[in-house]
Amino acid sequence: MALYQAPSFEALERLSRSRDADLARRELVDPSRNRGRGAQSNHSGRFEKQSREGFDDGWSTVEPLPLFETVEHTERAKTIITSNDSPDIGFDRSINAYRGCEHGCSYCFARPSHAFLGHSAGIEFERDIYVKTNAVEALRAELGARNYKVKAIAMGTNTDPYQPAERKHKLTRGILEVMLETRHPVMITTKSALIIRDLDLLTELAKLNLVKVAISMTSMDHKLSRKMEPRASSPARRLEAIRLLAEAGVPVSVFASPMIPAINDMELERILDAAAAQGAKGASMILVRLPGEVRDIFREWLLRHFPDRVRHVLGLIRDTRGGRDNDPRFGSRMTGEGPYATLLRQRFDKARERYGLVDKLPGLRNDLFLAPKVEDKQMSLF
Repeated sequence: MALYQAPSFEALERLSRSRDADLARRELVDPSRNRGRGAQSNHSGRFEKQSREGFDDGWSTVEPLPLFETVEHTERAKTIITSNDSPDIGFDRSINAYRGCEHGCSYCFARPSHAFLGHSAGIEFERDIYVKTNAVEALRAELGARNYKVKAIAMGTNTDPYQPAERKHKLTRGILEVMLETRHPVMITTKSALIIRDLDLLTELAKLNLVKVAISMTSMDHKLSRKMEPRASSPARRLEAIRLLAEAGVPVSVFASPMIPAINDMELERILDAAAAQGAKGASMILVRLPGEVRDIFREWLLRHFPDRVRHVLGLIRDTRGGRDNDPRFGSRMTGEGPYATLLRQRFDKARERYGLVDKLPGLRNDLFLAPKVEDKQMSLF
């Protein structure tokens, strides 16, 4: 099996003398096989009894190895609304109609969750997409429960609701149709311009003050964006989405996340400026997080695309995480700590004020809810 080698011997030599010497020895997939993917390896999931390891046995291959093409799996969810009690995020209910995400961001904090399905957090997270075919049906049943209490539901919290699979399955659109029918508040975060397809539903929800949208922007550089988010919409398309949403009266903000030291942090002000010019009314930011397997996947991504910055980038990240690659503590996991994190936050606050993004989006209404009509399978006696 042909394996991808680091771009230069000098880069590997530098790595071998660093704290990340293990990175220099990791086996990466031949880049010709994973075009359009963010992960550079496909190691077995952490719960698997057996592990896979590719190696070159010295014999030339008879034919080229296949590309890592997307595979869709269907499943029926027992429940669709997920609850959480995290004190540092602005919601306690969410919906994810898909598991796995084709956008392929190497830094995605949701990657470790694929191990629970028996998959790798690497390429398989981007390739093996699980489609909850009964998402709309399950939502209708849960909203129709007698003890249901209305609170805004967030979408796009784990995997993107408008990733490529949505173009065919339209589960997100079906969920929004239920939200409009029941007058239920919803919050959406996405980095896909596909959201404009549902502008008709979003406009009606906005008229009732039942929706707000955040468009995630990581870079204004098309080449860098393609490296960071291989199958997400281009920066220009996302800015157009902000403009169209704002013109339709849908409250929209820009989500400048994640900020990665020495990779895209220098674009923070540019992102906020461009989003404000297109009609965004608010802004938020998160510092890159590297939980679980994400740490090594992100390191491999750095080695492939920025071999000369590996030590510098990881060193800056550790400076914001108390010397570690990741800090899972509530209150600091999103923002980091130390001089670099403080300076980044100060830059964000000043830029947000300069470009008029200081206003919070209006709160969503909870008092318009109408329980959905749920088909009763019990036949009437009369």
